Amino acid sequence: MPPPDESPTEMLPAGRHARPPRTRAETWRKVRGHLPFLAVMLVVAVAFARIGLQHWREGTTELGLALLLGGVLRASLTRTAAGLLAVRSRRVDIVTYVLFGLVMILVSLTITGGPIAAR
Repeated sequence: MPPPDESPTEMLPAGRHARPPRTRAETWRKVRGHLPFLAVMLVVAVAFARIGLQHWREGTTELGLALLLGGVLRASLTRTAAGLLAVRSRRVDIVTYVLFGLVMILVSLTITGGPIAAR
């Protein structure tokens, strides 16, 4: 019988589902996969800031532009490179992003007056 401090099988470091630590290349690959989504979310953040500053027409136009940017990125990148922008099939994603973006831009440009119109 082996002594108590020596076990006949090798123990995994943090449980049986543990995996080795990621290398820098693996980490950068994961981060790079989220950059397109981050770019779209940056435009959305700017748009919400504009809406919060009472420039609602420009802000909603920028939200439409963010959707168009998402459509362009989804069309030009592979599914893996598109990251979180890839929700459905490529064709459905592109049509949805572009259609909603155009509708939002058209609606924001055609509405005049209203309760939050500039005075």
